[in-house]
Amino acid sequence: MGSEDDVDVELLGSLPGVGGEIARALVPTRRSGPDGTLPQRRVIVTDLEQDAERFAAYSRVCGFTLRDEVPPTWLHVLTFPLQVHLMASPDFPLGLAGLVHVSNEMRLHRPVAIGERLTLSSSAADLRAHRSGTQLDLLGEARVGDEIVWTGRSAYLARGRKPTGAEVPDDVQNPYEKAEESGKTPTKIGEVPSALWRLSGGLGREYAGVSGDVNPIHLSPLTAKAFGFPRTIAHGMWVHARALAALEGRLPSAYEVSVEFRKPVLLPSTVGFSSVRDGDDLAFRVTTKDGGKVHLAGTVA
Repeated sequence: MGSEDDVDVELLGSLPGVGGEIARALVPTRRSGPDGTLPQRRVIVTDLEQDAERFAAYSRVCGFTLRDEVPPTWLHVLTFPLQVHLMASPDFPLGLAGLVHVSNEMRLHRPVAIGERLTLSSSAADLRAHRSGTQLDLLGEARVGDEIVWTGRSAYLARGRKPTGAEVPDDVQNPYEKAEESGKTPTKIGEVPSALWRLSGGLGREYAGVSGDVNPIHLSPLTAKAFGFPRTIAHGMWVHARALAALEGRLPSAYEVSVEFRKPVLLPSTVGFSSVRDGDDLAFRVTTKDGGKVHLAGTVA
């Protein structure tokens, strides 16, 4: 994971507003589609002061204990506006509205304090064929001075047409499916969840307020239905963060976490959470309350 060294730099004076970037992306623009190329630049914001009050609100909404050290999902939240800025740009080949966040990987290289000033960056990489369409990665990085303290990779899927002439790799199967077939995690986790979380209908608006992610599918049943969902859905990164909060006392000071977003969480609802230790690693998942269907599957290494 991490940024590439052979791209141009777009330096921003401050983090862009996600709402404004989404509005910009909805303006009709001719895009090149799967056969196009990704922007060859890295978007950077330097000397960012973290907002302690906003972080406290984020911790409350996601279930974290308020501490001086921040979880890796908070650093994703700070970097996310740079991702959206890239995806909303006219030279981005795929429409933002059609992209689905399918997986996320993050590495916390060392503990990061809320008082540390950050240089954040994001770039796009690896436009490729997927069995359901076209996939790509948005890369993120956080530095304190010259030290890399956090890296992230978010995979997005555009369903439909694949790049012309591109072959879907034989190993396109995701790692969680491979683990299930081999009898390894996450199927070692019991069928019955060890905890139940009751999620309110307004959770999407609460998380949008602290994260800045104002995607309409999370805000109200009406806007969610306009995009094909029966009602409002929870942010995938809230589910991710809530799972890490549930593991908070078992996490090392530096670690890598990988999750796959399998099934949207409709709001309001009750979901289940389970985890198991596999050697030095942790496997976890968020499911329906009976454990029958998986919303999110993840591992901490």
